[in-house]
Amino acid sequence: MELNTNYTENADNPHSNSPFRGLGGRATLTIIKVGGKIVEEPESLKQLLTDFSLIVGCKVLVHGGGRSATALAAQLGIESKMVNGRRVTDEEMLKVVTMVYGGLVNKKIVAGLQALGVNALGLTGADLNYMRSEKRPIAEVDYGFVGDVKQVDADILSDLISKSVVPVLAPLTHDKKGNLLNTNADTIAGEAAKALARYFEVTLMYCFEKKGVLADENDDDSVIENINPATFEKLVAEGIISGGMIPKLENAFEALKSGVKQVIITRADLIKKKNSGTSIKL
Repeated sequence: MELNTNYTENADNPHSNSPFRGLGGRATLTIIKVGGKIVEEPESLKQLLTDFSLIVGCKVLVHGGGRSATALAAQLGIESKMVNGRRVTDEEMLKVVTMVYGGLVNKKIVAGLQALGVNALGLTGADLNYMRSEKRPIAEVDYGFVGDVKQVDADILSDLISKSVVPVLAPLTHDKKGNLLNTNADTIAGEAAKALARYFEVTLMYCFEKKGVLADENDDDSVIENINPATFEKLVAEGIISGGMIPKLENAFEALKSGVKQVIITRADLIKKKNSGTSIKL
């Protein structure tokens, strides 16, 4: 189903006087999405936060935390159910992901950034009502308490950013009916980027454990430098791009169509380097 997202936004750009302006005169904004062991292992997290703190201009960090959620669930005797790589979130698992995503992982990141002099603020979609979603309808699979994003309040986020606050976004949203919903972190990053593109010159970076999209999964140096919709279809047909990388790239194309200036897929420790990773283009 095609996402029908409505953005709350002002016509005027409140950041026109920012010292970090791109060629169009708008403030630059870098949105970094990270997940996996990068945010869950102390050394890799420390390096990530140090690199992130050195990014010039406005910035937002979006995180996952699935491994920690699975580990805590196992400790509590709660079975983790996955379908096509996506977590099924029943009532008990919702408690776990709320604790892990909105609590443990988010606050570790916020505390780490504060130690580096970054004025970070951890948010779920329920906080300030910045991101509202609806529970995914039951189709072939009942994913439980999983949310599909319907509205992003760009005003709230841009106002925080204009006050030199760095939002740290957890992969949780709400339906404004009192329910929290587990929401894919790639989707959180993409929807935030699309909404904020109204105000900023946005670069969206999806970071994981490889240097970029690889032509050969066994060769870490076989990075595909550029991918457009035509090459994407070809690479999917050839089986070079598969699994979770497919929705990641689909999100990237949607972000570009909605005004995001640049989307890059790279390894987390390369976020400081220009021209690293795979650049996604239309």
